[in-house]
Amino acid sequence: MNELDPSLNHSPAAIHHIHLLGICGTGMAALAGMLQKSGCMVTGSDQQVYPPMSDFLTQAGITIKSPYAAENLHPKPDLAIVGNVIRKTNPEAQELARLGIPYLSFPQALSEFFITGKMSLVVAGTHGKTTTSALLASALVHAGYDPSFMIGGIVREFNGNFRLGAGKHVVLEGDEYDTAFFDKGSKFLHYQPQAAILTSLEFDHADIFQDLAAVEAAFARFAALPPEDGLLVAFLDDPKVAAAVARARCRVEGYGLRPERHWRLADVRHEGGLSHFTVIRQGEFFGQFTLPLPGRHNCLNALAVVALLSHLGLDAAAIAAGLAAFGGVKRRQEVRGVEKGVTLIDDFAHHPTAVKETLAALKAAYAGQRLVAVFEPRTNSSRRAVFQDDYALAFDDADMVLLREPLPLPDVAPELMFSSAQLNDDLRQRGKNARVFADAGAIIATLLPELRENDVVAILSNGGFDGIHERLLAALRQRP
Repeated sequence: MNELDPSLNHSPAAIHHIHLLGICGTGMAALAGMLQKSGCMVTGSDQQVYPPMSDFLTQAGITIKSPYAAENLHPKPDLAIVGNVIRKTNPEAQELARLGIPYLSFPQALSEFFITGKMSLVVAGTHGKTTTSALLASALVHAGYDPSFMIGGIVREFNGNFRLGAGKHVVLEGDEYDTAFFDKGSKFLHYQPQAAILTSLEFDHADIFQDLAAVEAAFARFAALPPEDGLLVAFLDDPKVAAAVARARCRVEGYGLRPERHWRLADVRHEGGLSHFTVIRQGEFFGQFTLPLPGRHNCLNALAVVALLSHLGLDAAAIAAGLAAFGGVKRRQEVRGVEKGVTLIDDFAHHPTAVKETLAALKAAYAGQRLVAVFEPRTNSSRRAVFQDDYALAFDDADMVLLREPLPLPDVAPELMFSSAQLNDDLRQRGKNARVFADAGAIIATLLPELRENDVVAILSNGGFDGIHERLLAALRQRP
């Protein structure tokens, strides 16, 4: 087996052609767009090609080669960027080693080409980091700061998940997932944060982290990165977050719901998909804000952004204007369509806490309407039994739950796999109207005749889910 040469883990002096292995990941697709706009010729390859990243790359004119193959590295690029989905045995990783091409990991490339020399603002946490980083970047743009950003979702008002600005700030979604097969440290350790937000800390990524202690250790390393003159905005209502930031070198400003927090959320109310809330800073009124997103969890995300923007010098009025203008992120409570009075919502939620918070937010936003949850366990963690019991408590706000049985994980014993059938039984014992299906087609066939006007269908998956969104909308369109 060919081995990568560690001495080639750098960028060459002259770069024209860059090839990205695993280009359809949200971060890798953003990096591809950023490199192309910087003047490089960019190609890439992936095994799983589906929207929205495939659409984004196609619109950008970036060639996607699929499946992975050694010939995808011919003609020989000047530099290869290796995504963390790539394993050592991947045919392109093997050809990369055989040809002796210089290579970087995704976070190494991002740091070298787009972070160095900027003021890096990093949003990290098990939950909420995509929406929070998008809120931060959007508010800075509306305030005239002209930031760059790279975010793990398509920000609707910019129709992309990256932006190259002329300003001094770069906003980054800090992912705790591992860097590459040749670097098992978390991605966010490469991001040089001058200021940061830490939203939450729970066990996740069971394929990477052995246990909660390993996750806590990674976030503690991240919390130590901002310099002494920097700032860390942390959700201190969570004891695990408080423990992770205990050794931070910089000033820590806590946010949350408790009176002792530096930044406190108060007077939250929801109305027609909007959230209204008051911010209290060190016991005194700071401002009132409106957010075009439902849910208390999104108000807390916005509160963290308020704190960081205040640190950067924005006043309450400028922050309020930026938050109110936010256009949302695709696949985060995104309304994909309304057909025959049925509203179909697409959301990335997959961790049980994210599922619970998302459904609670939608129940509040669509008060009085029937809420149908359709869930696909697809991540490495959600397809393992580690969260089996937790999911049984995550669907309380859904009036009907339809579950897809997960596809098997290679090299994971059947008894260690998550079971949608077991979850279905647990939900039914709790009095929920729940059913389990083998695939998206069976879900559509069962759900279609049961849907009625004013129903809200929330599709919860971090993948394409076999195109269920457009298939269900098309079927509704054709229904008498």
